[in-house]
Amino acid sequence: MSSFQVIPRRSDERGNADHGWLKTFHTFSFAMYQTQEHNQFGHLRVLNEDRVQAHTGFGTHGHKEFEIFSYVVSGQLEHRDSMGNVEILERGDVQMTSAGTGIRHSEKAYGDKQVHFLQMWSTPSTSNLSPAYYTRHFTDEEKRDKWVRIVAPVGSDGVEDKRDSSGPAPVHSPLTAFAILLSPGKSISHTFPTPYHGTTSKGYIHLVQKSGYNPGKANGGQVNLAGNNNSVTKLWEGDGAYITAHAGAELTVTNTGDTTVEIILFDVE
Repeated sequence: MSSFQVIPRRSDERGNADHGWLKTFHTFSFAMYQTQEHNQFGHLRVLNEDRVQAHTGFGTHGHKEFEIFSYVVSGQLEHRDSMGNVEILERGDVQMTSAGTGIRHSEKAYGDKQVHFLQMWSTPSTSNLSPAYYTRHFTDEEKRDKWVRIVAPVGSDGVEDKRDSSGPAPVHSPLTAFAILLSPGKSISHTFPTPYHGTTSKGYIHLVQKSGYNPGKANGGQVNLAGNNNSVTKLWEGDGAYITAHAGAELTVTNTGDTTVEIILFDVE
């Protein structure tokens, strides 16, 4: 087997639903979309790309065990939960809820505009944690042609176990998420870390669908993915890819289009 493998997950192959108030894509099994082939990837269990219309949203509902983090692409997201947290999240904000033994929360579009956000879930390495809530704020300038850690394991360098702080939000699983705004013609590399267990690292990359809701074949911004096996994979907005590599392998991402692309990259186990 090659030491570097990329398997595309095309945008139009994701689970998709248009409920009027909600337009959503599911990379992994979720709600009415169930598939054994794309159930989860390591500790990454959910990657949904949601557009919620103004004055609507997800009513109060419960969660246990999962660690749930939202990344706001545009608009404003109102969060309320049973721990007493009430917050309005804006462009670039990350909100992370460690559900642990159980929480109830709601997420709604705030104001008169649609909110576009990614919702991601990880499975914690430890069960029965006490529920916790975190928010982090990342500017576009911080992410301009640089990988920025937005989520990282508790105890990692630069990770503070505080409700509000700088740096990445903490998760109780071997998962790190990076965000970047990559300019046209620019390239950036990522070196896969040594996993806690075994010798093979896993990654997942997703191009945010910023050019507008599109349930068909992906278009808009585009990148090339290149690894040390000399193969190149092209992705467009909404596309993603599973990556497996040995520790120390390098992924190079090149923006081959004429617009800035927003990318989320995960190191997972």
